[in-house]
Amino acid sequence: MKKTIQLLASLGLMLWGVAHAETGSGTGVGWGALNLPVGVTETSREIHDLHMLILWICVGIGILVYGILIYSLIHHRKSKGAVPAQFHENTKLEIVWTIIPFLILLAMAVPATNVMIKAYDTDKVEKAQMTIKVTGYQWKWRYTYLDEGIDFFSSLDAKSNAARQLGSKIDPTTVEHYLLNVDHPLVVPVNKKIRILLTAADVLHAWWVPEFGWKKDAIPGFVTDGWIKVEKPGIYRGQCAELCGRDHGFMPIVVIAKNDEDYKKWVAEQQAQQQASKSDASKTYTLDELMVKGKEVYKSSCAACHSPEGEGTPGVFPAIKGSSVALGSKDDHVKLVVDGKNAMPAFKDQLSPVELAAVITYQRNGFGNNKGDVIQPSEIQAHQ
Repeated sequence: MKKTIQLLASLGLMLWGVAHAETGSGTGVGWGALNLPVGVTETSREIHDLHMLILWICVGIGILVYGILIYSLIHHRKSKGAVPAQFHENTKLEIVWTIIPFLILLAMAVPATNVMIKAYDTDKVEKAQMTIKVTGYQWKWRYTYLDEGIDFFSSLDAKSNAARQLGSKIDPTTVEHYLLNVDHPLVVPVNKKIRILLTAADVLHAWWVPEFGWKKDAIPGFVTDGWIKVEKPGIYRGQCAELCGRDHGFMPIVVIAKNDEDYKKWVAEQQAQQQASKSDASKTYTLDELMVKGKEVYKSSCAACHSPEGEGTPGVFPAIKGSSVALGSKDDHVKLVVDGKNAMPAFKDQLSPVELAAVITYQRNGFGNNKGDVIQPSEIQAHQ
């Protein structure tokens, strides 16, 4: 009996350590790494508390059931002269073991239902203070701040993108936050309830940041919603959690939570940049200016399919180098990139007129094509 008690006590201490220990630092994995993270939103904290409640209920049931089982095996074994009882039905016992599980399930269902209702409530208990529309594309996210007039795309950062294209030729640990960094993160204020509207432009995606405590699908043709209220400043990383195509693993999410003052500064900067971008579309650019800009846009938006050197993927994606499109009619090339065709997505909503003009000019003059054409943003606007 003494050994049985010691065994159960050791099991209880181990479970307590798993539930309460901190996550290990970079030098190793702590017990806390095996547990559900607490997160930085009210929803994630309540889900964690619910998880711990149900965990301890299950631990209590496990200790009781296995304690009785081990006790019975030791004290009612044949070598001690135990004689098994002979009975088939016991109405009282059956009523007890039906009522007790029902009460246990009820004790878990009530708080679970409350948490679920609150997690799905975007505007009733507490009114949302701002709304952000999140649209999934293959393979990037578009963030539209409906209240501030800010709109931008967020793609895998250039270092991760370059490294992943080299495959096994590079050690990914040499790239900070490999495949979990973006060129333009989502920025939100802390301690404000933010309604998130989710949809997709092409296929199913799913927006998931573990520290926020929820994941929701982005479905083409539908708008679903959720909400966050980040409680402390920081950088929080996530990924698309739906198998959305060949580059699914290269579609990260980065959210930066700022205090109110820093957030207002960021909003002012973004609004100024977007205003400047609109005025840039009316300018006339030289070939050299468009080539420099176009190379940057090509790396972030085209190289994943058509390869960094414009050679394409045989049998899947056509080459830009020496292609009939890049060497053919300028109008046809503009139409293809702007409006898309078959597997080629339409970039009219993904890139600005300046970026579209630059990348088409780069495709027609880079990779040895040397077509000599210059496409201006005004031509893109005329086509759109």
